[in-house]
Amino acid sequence: MADIKRSAGLLLFRRTGAGVEVLLGHMGGPFWARKDAGAWTVPKGEYEGDEEPWDAARREFREELGLPAPQGAPLPLGEVVQSGGKHVTVWAVEGDLDPADVVPGTFTMEWPRGSGRTAEFPELDRVAWFGLDAAREVVVTAQKAFLDRLAGRI
Repeated sequence: MADIKRSAGLLLFRRTGAGVEVLLGHMGGPFWARKDAGAWTVPKGEYEGDEEPWDAARREFREELGLPAPQGAPLPLGEVVQSGGKHVTVWAVEGDLDPADVVPGTFTMEWPRGSGRTAEFPELDRVAWFGLDAAREVVVTAQKAFLDRLAGRI
């Protein structure tokens, strides 16, 4: 049996005159380039068993966005299992940032596939604020549960 892959992330949210907004990132790389629905995610990343998930969530926020993790009180949103089997644990934190300030981390992969050449891509190629309804339209399917849980807690 393969080891379970685990990720942890932070869902930044803010309250506006129009309601609650959440910060999501559009997944980088050639596979996601022309996709919108289902291509946005909570900033998150994998961690190993010896790292605390909360610490991993804060580390991954910094790695993926190039900005320090917000200092607000964490609101646990629990865990979901995504379609590929990855277990994702998320906390919501109230805060604000300007998406223009984001300096995304990068990853390297063979591209084009089978070419033997590698290329570097941003982990998240853009970030944006979404109202909860709009976020549900674009976020990875399993992560909609985090939006629902956040809406029920604030």
